[in-house]
Amino acid sequence: MTDPTGLAAAASGRDPRVGLRAALALRRLAETLEALQVANARAQGWSWQDIAEALEVSKQAVHKKYAHLRGE
Repeated sequence: MTDPTGLAAAASGRDPRVGLRAALALRRLAETLEALQVANARAQGWSWQDIAEALEVSKQAVHKKYAHLRGE
C-alpha cells in the first residue's frame, strides 16, 4: 500500500502492526514532501525565516535540517 488515502486508513485501523507501518510510511512521505518544498522555496528566493514561519518552527531548526539541500 502506497497511496496516501490507503495509508491514512491503515494508520487509523485497529491492527497496531499495520497502523504503525502505515504511520511510518506517512512520516517518510511527509518528510520527502517537506524537503522538496523547502528546496522549491529556497530556489524561489525565500529566506530561512519565511520557510520557518510556514512550517511553524524556528529559523535555526529549519536551517539545520535543510541547509545541505543547496550546500549552504
